[in-house]
Amino acid sequence: MPKPVTRFAPSPTGLLHIGGARTALFNWAFARRHKGRFLLRIEDTDRARASSDALHSILEGLRWLELDWDGEPVHQSARAERHRAAAHDLLAAGRAFWCDAPAKQDAAPEQPAASDKPAAAVQPSAPVLRFRAPRGGQTIVQDRVQGRVEIAHEQVDDFVLLRADGSPTYMLSCVVDDYDMGVTHIIRGDDHLTNAARQQELCAAFGWQPPHYAHLPLLHDAEGRKLSKRHHAASVLTWRADGYLAAAVSNYLSRLGWSHGDTEIFSRRQFVRWFALDAIGRAPARLDMERLNFLNAHYLRQLPLRTLLPLVAEFLPPSAKNPAPLQRAWEALGARCQTLHQIAEAARPLYAARPLPLSKEARELLTPEMRAHLTALHAQLKQFKTWQEAALHDALRAFLQQRELKMGRVAPALRAALTGEAGTLGVVTLLWALGRTEALARLADQAPQGSGAARKT
Repeated sequence: MPKPVTRFAPSPTGLLHIGGARTALFNWAFARRHKGRFLLRIEDTDRARASSDALHSILEGLRWLELDWDGEPVHQSARAERHRAAAHDLLAAGRAFWCDAPAKQDAAPEQPAASDKPAAAVQPSAPVLRFRAPRGGQTIVQDRVQGRVEIAHEQVDDFVLLRADGSPTYMLSCVVDDYDMGVTHIIRGDDHLTNAARQQELCAAFGWQPPHYAHLPLLHDAEGRKLSKRHHAASVLTWRADGYLAAAVSNYLSRLGWSHGDTEIFSRRQFVRWFALDAIGRAPARLDMERLNFLNAHYLRQLPLRTLLPLVAEFLPPSAKNPAPLQRAWEALGARCQTLHQIAEAARPLYAARPLPLSKEARELLTPEMRAHLTALHAQLKQFKTWQEAALHDALRAFLQQRELKMGRVAPALRAALTGEAGTLGVVTLLWALGRTEALARLADQAPQGSGAARKT
């Protein structure tokens, strides 16, 4: 097949929606597999709702997912004169007409606005230019995902090309830009199937070959509801802020509606090699956060520590500059954490400033009896010079045997003294991760005769 040209055409009226990110990913993969081009068009003709912040977040989301586009982004608003000229070509050919009737708001662009409220009707003070749609019969869209789609011409109304103020509508601008940009395949959500019929008729009126269409089933949340931009988990940057890796998100999005047999985990290179439009299903895909968590945990465990530590550091307070505690505790943390945020939260006690604030549960655990045992442990460990995890394990076991104590009885209080709370990290791991100086100081802070101030260790 000839080298394809695809495009992602977001409207800068909100964050990069998860559905939009999947659309961009599929367009990118199709172009890359067939050695074609993946273009970016910013559909910013709605100047009232477009914002530079939204545009920045969209570009940031695409870059985070490493969806590199070819060439410079095309801003639709900069091409208004070309769109108006095309509309007047249709008028001259008898395929458009002036109309004094009030015009409803133009159909939504391919990335709808953040608001779910319908736009108010526009009362023009001058005629609008409408497309002269065919009467009777139907338009056939041969869709690469949905199959043969028949849309009756009664659904393809005489839609507006130029508004009363002379500004071009989305429907006109989209078709003209796709043609001028050489777009061969339009891959987008199936809520645009009716638009495909209108746009195909516009192409016929211009005498242009329409592009190939592939309309993706929409994404639903876990309860089967259509995602909206106001849905917390519907933004790529929200997932990044929650501590998910781009590789895991990309892998997850690729499996929403597309599959390669039963393969669940695969590289970006494999995805590009396998991606095909005929492997996309027609049923809506549901978000499954458990699946995303599983994938993210897998990708976290694949990262070398030198790569992982700086990523986790972004979720820790600025004072947490020493990577050693996190590095020493990583084996334990990595076994139970699924996101960068969870790792940072579990590692947070390692970086707490002394004297540690004690949670209510920690105070209850640190009874006078337990504090006495910890004071004795502190005195024994203070003489201990080999501060290594295996050696610490042996030393703690010997201490418990000497005092005829069980680990299950002492460990909760020891953990409370070392972290200020009742956590889940093993006490040997905590001693090793904190290091000799910090661990002994935290134990000394909780001695029975202490007031919470640190003693010399």
